Amino acid sequence: MTKFDFDYTIEDADLEDLAAIVDIYNETISSRSVTADLEPVTVNDRLKWYAEHSPTTRPLWVLRSEGRVIAWLSLQSFYGRPAYAATAEVSIYISEAWRGRGLGSILMNRLFEACPRIGVKTLLGFVFGHNDPSLGLLAKHGFERWGNLPQVANLDGVERDLIILGKRVEV
Repeated sequence: MTKFDFDYTIEDADLEDLAAIVDIYNETISSRSVTADLEPVTVNDRLKWYAEHSPTTRPLWVLRSEGRVIAWLSLQSFYGRPAYAATAEVSIYISEAWRGRGLGSILMNRLFEACPRIGVKTLLGFVFGHNDPSLGLLAKHGFERWGNLPQVANLDGVERDLIILGKRVEV
């Protein structure tokens, strides 16, 4: 299968999608390159996080193929204060079986289209310095390195950098 030769839909996640979202997230934990969680999370652990999303300002989208959730995108508020309302952190997670097929770009392009509607002018990504696929995806879509937090994460005794990437979006 090559890039984009499959049918897909992108839609707002509903509560019934949360189990698939959690499953995809948990697939990344053991790699120690995507998330700072060290143990799998549960649907119950993610209920509050799910509730923080809104289709009108902070979407949580699922990308489906043949009815199955194979990737998701989340926007979360940055720093939680009103002056930052037009800034959001983007997270993209792709099922292991579907990585490398262009889903990250599909979701990123949809996000750029939606930014004017949802009032987002600045996108941020927080990525481990050793996560080359995510760093590459964001760079491909015009994100620039805005900061480096050296050795702030301890992953099984290995201290890792957190890279802050950003992009201004035309609205």
